[in-house]
Amino acid sequence: MKAARYYGPENIKIEEIPIPEPGAGEIIVKNKVALTCGTDVKIYTRGYPLFKPPFIFGHEASGIVYKAGDGVTAFKTGDSVVAHNSAPCNSCYYCKQGQQSMCVNAIFNLGAFSEYQRISAQIVKQNVFHIPEGMSFKDAALTEPFSCAVYGVSEIGIEAGDTVVINGAGPIGLMFTRLAYFRGAKIIVTDLCDERLEAAKKMGASVVINARDCTDIVGIVKNHTDDGRGADVSIEAVGLPSTWESTVLMARKGGRVLLFGGTKSGSSFTIDTTLLHYSQLTIKGVFHTTPKYVQKAFNLIKNGMISAEDFVGASYPLEKLEEALLEHKQGKVIKNCIVF
Repeated sequence: MKAARYYGPENIKIEEIPIPEPGAGEIIVKNKVALTCGTDVKIYTRGYPLFKPPFIFGHEASGIVYKAGDGVTAFKTGDSVVAHNSAPCNSCYYCKQGQQSMCVNAIFNLGAFSEYQRISAQIVKQNVFHIPEGMSFKDAALTEPFSCAVYGVSEIGIEAGDTVVINGAGPIGLMFTRLAYFRGAKIIVTDLCDERLEAAKKMGASVVINARDCTDIVGIVKNHTDDGRGADVSIEAVGLPSTWESTVLMARKGGRVLLFGGTKSGSSFTIDTTLLHYSQLTIKGVFHTTPKYVQKAFNLIKNGMISAEDFVGASYPLEKLEEALLEHKQGKVIKNCIVF
């Protein structure tokens, strides 16, 4: 089979490797589509602290069961499925505390950018779903990123009537926008790309701001909130320390701040301790997701809350993966699709 192996920043090789065999409880999925995402772009350009090269990468895919291992009863050869890219152990300290995204024994599956991928038994048990009629492979492949947004919204809390600012109109930022809209919030979205801001309007944003030429983006955002006091909920979905700082400053007194975008390893940001204390801010970091929210995300996609039509741009063969990633990086599309 063909697989894209990552060797380091801007160093991808399409290689011929054996099709994997399933172990007990595992399945092999013949990928039909795989989607690019912001994490893939970050890995391509700068690496990723959780994974050391070389490795096959990509983590948003869907396809057809090629082979099932011993003991697998829920899935069989020929089934259309989507597999999430991780699963917790449910037995470590953090899992027992209900913090499964912090699991120390979590299994992470990389292999979306390959013709076949092995899905571990831990993921098969918890985070693989049958794709129903009417749901496309592209729609199903949105499950992983959407589950992260569903988890983030649940953790920070958005109520009807809230004013929410979302910094970043990439895939995750747009998913946050859609979820906040259905919770009855007024939504302000900032980004550097007009095309993505237009997509934010379609997702439900009532105010969009191109921050490229803004000298005071914090002040502009606050001017769009009641009495200029700031947002009830302020969300960062870019992954830059400077945006983390401005996102904190956009929140009202007593407001809630969600810092979701992962930054480069070793990054830091500053915060005024007086502001944090006397404004009684709640600042929360959220990483990844949990099986509860993977299930919720899959159900929401199945019910039509989001669609690949709004997120997926051009289609490429695996051999043009780098081209697909670079176009994604430029911001002219929300995601691109690798078609096998």
